[in-house]
Amino acid sequence: MNNRRAFLRASVAAVLVAICDTTIARAGDTGDALDLGSMTLTFEDAFDDLSISAWGPGTRWIAHTPWNGDFGGARFSNPSGDFPFAIQDGMLRITAARDAAGIWRSGLIASVDQKGNGFSQQYGYFEMQARLPDGPGVWPAFWLIGKDRSKSTAEIDVIEYYGDKPGAYSSTVHVWHRDGRHDSAYSRINVFATASPSEMHRYGVKIDSDFIRMYFDGNLVWKTKALPEHHQPMYILIDLGIVDGVTKMAAADPSFMFVDYVRAYQFR
Repeated sequence: MNNRRAFLRASVAAVLVAICDTTIARAGDTGDALDLGSMTLTFEDAFDDLSISAWGPGTRWIAHTPWNGDFGGARFSNPSGDFPFAIQDGMLRITAARDAAGIWRSGLIASVDQKGNGFSQQYGYFEMQARLPDGPGVWPAFWLIGKDRSKSTAEIDVIEYYGDKPGAYSSTVHVWHRDGRHDSAYSRINVFATASPSEMHRYGVKIDSDFIRMYFDGNLVWKTKALPEHHQPMYILIDLGIVDGVTKMAAADPSFMFVDYVRAYQFR
């Protein structure tokens, strides 16, 4: 009898733990409205100073992808003097330019280092306010990557602006599986017919258990179902890429991206 009671108590405890774990892991459908007053600010960089190093530790950002992978037509550089990062007019300035050998070099920042130290967050709202370069060859981006890349890479591209394709920007949700499979959902956000990318705008994403919602200047522009791989802490990346193609020779040299702030909020 005592053994049976002990077994029952253990079973009930296990069920309660499972229920609690499920509650913690889910945020529920938070709706299309964006109410920052109902959220808690968990991360902010207003770029009053630079806290960027090549690989850390001890800085808010590192200057490479944590997995050390370059992409596009420019190499992402370590900070040196005011290149590729500087503070100008109270904003982060990211510069893309050709070096003496004619090779494009530019800047990328990530909020965690190679060991996963730094800022990441499961669910919530992430936002960048920025002015983007315009014209052929430029490829600025604001995106998130899931910390657990053991079986797949969960990616959310809040904005990718291809200067070769003016008038809109791309917003994409990916899961890159280690077995070669690729899940994605994509939308072209047609806002730059009336608003210029070189003006200051807010680009945001809200992630909950059910949906990934994209916002432009606080307005919902697109949403898609959240996949299980996106139910994990995600970290922030911002970069000024250059298209890897013939149009990179037409890009303005130098080109500049200005980031006024980056913020993250958590649901209460």
